[in-house]
Amino acid sequence: MNWMWRALLVLVLLPCGAMAQAWPDKPVRIVVPLTAGSATDVMARIVAQRLSEQLGQPFLVDNRPGAGGTIGVGAVARAKPDGYTILVQSSSYTITPTTYPNTQYDTLRDLAGVTPLALLPQALVIAPSKGITSVQALVAEAKAKPGILNYASAGVGTANQLNAERFRVGAGIDAVHVPFKGTPEALNEVMAGRVDYYFCPVNVCLSLINDKRLLALAMGSTKRSAVLPDLPTTLELGIAESNYNFWVGMFVPAGTPRDIVDKLYRETEKALANKDVQASLAQLGAEPMLMPPEQFDREIAREIATNAALVKAAGIPVTTQ
Repeated sequence: MNWMWRALLVLVLLPCGAMAQAWPDKPVRIVVPLTAGSATDVMARIVAQRLSEQLGQPFLVDNRPGAGGTIGVGAVARAKPDGYTILVQSSSYTITPTTYPNTQYDTLRDLAGVTPLALLPQALVIAPSKGITSVQALVAEAKAKPGILNYASAGVGTANQLNAERFRVGAGIDAVHVPFKGTPEALNEVMAGRVDYYFCPVNVCLSLINDKRLLALAMGSTKRSAVLPDLPTTLELGIAESNYNFWVGMFVPAGTPRDIVDKLYRETEKALANKDVQASLAQLGAEPMLMPPEQFDREIAREIATNAALVKAAGIPVTTQ
């Protein structure tokens, strides 16, 4: 009888191992809930290209922007948990559970983390035509004209807004939030001078800074960026607790088989160790950031709780629709 139980156990366990070995046997969709050209989109495409090469199947980026990223995140939350729909989202993933409390999905229940991919520092940028050449001058202008200056973001509850709100609270200024559909739209309005300033992912705005179409006043991250080493952080310039670390991470629908999640993590780890990928990240000013799935899930839960307190303290509006 022992041989019968052993055979039954093999039959039960076989599908899981076979599933991981077979995956992927068709194209994989990577949903990015922001516009093409955004920092998250660029990061997703770098990793997607390498995963395609490693696994022999296309990893196709599908941009689904809108509603602070909740449209795209919701699409993944509702997708079949079979490893063929992946989410790549920024750290705003841990903000929107508070700013968009009435979504048709539950972030902690309906999605699972795979790994963060990289840290992407944000630069405080402004149009040269504004004539404001320092953080001190920007703060002085805002204090002289309370409620007149405004700042752009890629949407309510995005990393851009949280960085700007930490800066606003730390500097003790009053500025108006102007949300856009994505980073490219926000940048266009800032360069045109119709919006005053923006905390922009450095990989997206670096060429515009180098071409002097934008002026970078400071970094919004905890430390300086390797691609702009002479640019101080807002912390260094005396704006207390103004730092915000913008990361990009990978997620799948909850219930995705663990062997597929683990394989995706291992392949992503391998992709981020590739010299060409590392060179691309370095050009973006991004730093690789790996974390096993279980640890990433714990970190997500912690950040959601922390950001809920920040949203309340900063007075960030909550969307009830």
